[in-house]
Amino acid sequence: MSELHHECGVAAIYHLSGRGRSPMCTQDGPRQISRLLPRMLLDIQNRGQLAAGMTTFDPAQPRLLRTRKDVGTVTEVFRMNHKAKAESLMKSLAGRAAIGHVRYATSGQDDRSYAQPFERKHIHKRKWFSFCFNGQLSNYGILRERLLADGDHHLTLDTDTEIILHEFGRLLSRSPTRLDWIDLLRQSAENFDGAYSLAVLTAEGEMIVARDPLGIKPMCYVHEGPLFAAASESVALLNLGFTDDQIKSLPPGHAITVHPETGFHLERFAPEQKPKHCFFEWIYFANVASTLDDQSVYLSRTHLGEELAKAERELGRVPLDCEDTIIVPVPDTSKAAADSMAYELSIPCREGLIRNRYAGRTFIEGGGNRKAKAATKYTPLREVLEGKRVILVEDSIVRSTTMNVLLDRIREVGGAKEIHVRVACPPIIAPCFYGIDMSSIDQLIGPKYFENGVISDEAQQRLADDLGADSLRYLPVEAISRAIGKPTDHLCQACVTGKYPTPCGQHLYQIALDNRGSKLDSRQTYEQLAAALSTG
Repeated sequence: MSELHHECGVAAIYHLSGRGRSPMCTQDGPRQISRLLPRMLLDIQNRGQLAAGMTTFDPAQPRLLRTRKDVGTVTEVFRMNHKAKAESLMKSLAGRAAIGHVRYATSGQDDRSYAQPFERKHIHKRKWFSFCFNGQLSNYGILRERLLADGDHHLTLDTDTEIILHEFGRLLSRSPTRLDWIDLLRQSAENFDGAYSLAVLTAEGEMIVARDPLGIKPMCYVHEGPLFAAASESVALLNLGFTDDQIKSLPPGHAITVHPETGFHLERFAPEQKPKHCFFEWIYFANVASTLDDQSVYLSRTHLGEELAKAERELGRVPLDCEDTIIVPVPDTSKAAADSMAYELSIPCREGLIRNRYAGRTFIEGGGNRKAKAATKYTPLREVLEGKRVILVEDSIVRSTTMNVLLDRIREVGGAKEIHVRVACPPIIAPCFYGIDMSSIDQLIGPKYFENGVISDEAQQRLADDLGADSLRYLPVEAISRAIGKPTDHLCQACVTGKYPTPCGQHLYQIALDNRGSKLDSRQTYEQLAAALSTG
């Protein structure tokens, strides 16, 4: 699934004063707990490689909040390969509290101004805060039009993060009395339709970490003595030194506030709803070492492999007792499923594709460059593939660009005699309006073959022929909930069913269906929603 870009990641850490010293502190002590934040961001770097940043709080400095952010990886932004420069940066950003972000753009441009956190400076400490966000508001266009309607407001960026920033600022400024952040979240959430996990750090030293009411986006946290830490994935907390039983998932619709005087508070800010966790987190996005909402990512992927093995036995298309048959994962996130499938079928699982981990972000282009671009990502091993009947295991096929080129290279460079693609996911037939980089129907390969998500043998073979595979099979939708261990109605599976968990998401899908073939971009889809609801 190399053609599907990641989401974003959020991290936060706070060491309260006057409550002892956490053993997680570095030798620089609680006042510089912010030194741990880049390390946490590295552990969730899988969620975004475009930009990174952090904001710290230090009440002893005139500049209470300090922000550093830029385009690049965590290592690049914080100069982690240069000891002296990294140390100088960490000293300048020292603080008792910090929030941070890694970004991949689902909206906005690839420049520094879109990097997070976003800091809103103000002469009143209560209204001076920094904010970072993972997710997407499906009613972004409506909120934007509403904010600009009076002519008194101006937006400089094309992103829902800026909308949320200004919404928070607007509520703080309009309130005649001091507004608690939990109440501010309550008021804001009434207007939000979509998915989000977020972290806020104020110039008064207050931290707020929140998760959307449906729990679409993940958020994990630890509260141990004077230390609080949170991150989009548990692996960032595990690698700080916390144990699995100390790490918890933030319940949907809840927020944690950490105050320098009153300490830690967990509170609901939105009415209770049935959760709709994004199933893609377990299949692809999350680090395989993470546990989200009490379900292991690794075990979920091994269960997907078991589902693939069961389906393969029933299909009976590929000889399973032949020494020429091997299973090969598309690196890296398919490996757990491929290993499990191979174990169940007693077939060798071989690394027939080697991923170049240093290729960076590469855009697959049309024309003669396509194979050269793909070659920067994967190298087929002829020693493994030559003369073999290859069962190629992939997470999903979204746009087909990479898969098409990859299959050609497995035959031409690897010398495989047959390639049978097995996909550990149903066909992606619908866009995502909650933060994954697939927001129009025309960019997806699934809708061209699977009408309403119906997976027929004929359609799968037609796609296999077009891609250059001998056969291709997807997992059915019902296999996903079995593998993850969550009830179907507790998962957001909109991209494989066309059934969205929020009203605006469903409206956007209908608009996207109406726009199919019109070459309108995703931004125009959001604008059409705003126009339709304003006149409706």
